[in-house]
Amino acid sequence: MAVFTEVSEDEARALLRELKLGELTALRGIQGGIENTNYFVTTEDLVGKSEFVLTLFERLTFEQLPFYLHLMKHLAQHGIPVPDPAADRNGDILHKLCGKPAAVVNRLPGHSELAPGPQHCAAVGAMLARMHLAGRGYDRHQPNLRGLAWWNQTVPVVLPFVEPAQAALLRGELAFQNHVAAGSAYAALPRGPIHADLFRDNVMFEEGRLTGFFDFYFAGVDSWLFDIAVCLNDWAIDLASGAHDAERARAFVQAYAGVRPLAAAERQLLPAMLRAGALRFWISRLWDFHLPREAALLQAHDPRHFERVLRQRVLHPVTADAL
Repeated sequence: MAVFTEVSEDEARALLRELKLGELTALRGIQGGIENTNYFVTTEDLVGKSEFVLTLFERLTFEQLPFYLHLMKHLAQHGIPVPDPAADRNGDILHKLCGKPAAVVNRLPGHSELAPGPQHCAAVGAMLARMHLAGRGYDRHQPNLRGLAWWNQTVPVVLPFVEPAQAALLRGELAFQNHVAAGSAYAALPRGPIHADLFRDNVMFEEGRLTGFFDFYFAGVDSWLFDIAVCLNDWAIDLASGAHDAERARAFVQAYAGVRPLAAAERQLLPAMLRAGALRFWISRLWDFHLPREAALLQAHDPRHFERVLRQRVLHPVTADAL
């Protein structure tokens, strides 16, 4: 979440009036993230003040976006606490602002828990399982656009920017993941819509209670296990070293499995998918760091973090039996 496209108060006010969300009283650019332009929006009407998030999409197209927005609408209608896109008088939830695709969603209450304990991890695990099950009835399909095909395309682009040892790890891990994806166990993995980016800063808590998941703009249809792995690589590691945190991982997986038990193929491939999740974000952070776009508030993430996580996952595999 950054500001690539400057939005004036007049432009935001006109869109909010069209959506009947009240009169604009504050518009504040959001710092952090690397994909879209985001603003916090405050409006006021006869009932009182309301808080929203305005997003302008910098990479996703008008053709791709209905999958994400309607997925959020579908999940909200099935009791999953996610931002609910606002519709205009024609029922459309995808809008246009400053020549870019745009959406306005309600702002979730609470704050991100950046130092989670086992209880936070358990809450995220249980809600992720509920989300996966709710997504089974979603009738749109779009692949994970940052999945294996994208890794194969992007690794050659970032290789010139890394040291020989890093290049060897990237090539070797990519070959391993292509091998895994060609196997029968991988084909047997349960699949459906996944969040694919459910880090600590994309979940809200209020007084210890999970109040929502947000930022679904990396979502796609992929294995549910990959979603679990992405979460474990953030919620259940030591951020400084990338090392596995067994207590938090156990809380997450047991809570998830209490809602949706893991299939045999998922238990078998958990170590490989933990490596896959680390590889995906190492590649994307290398790409964003070395090939940046201009943005008013852009802060690229350090790619070395997920290099450390990947090395930990290779050297110290975590099996489902250990959780």
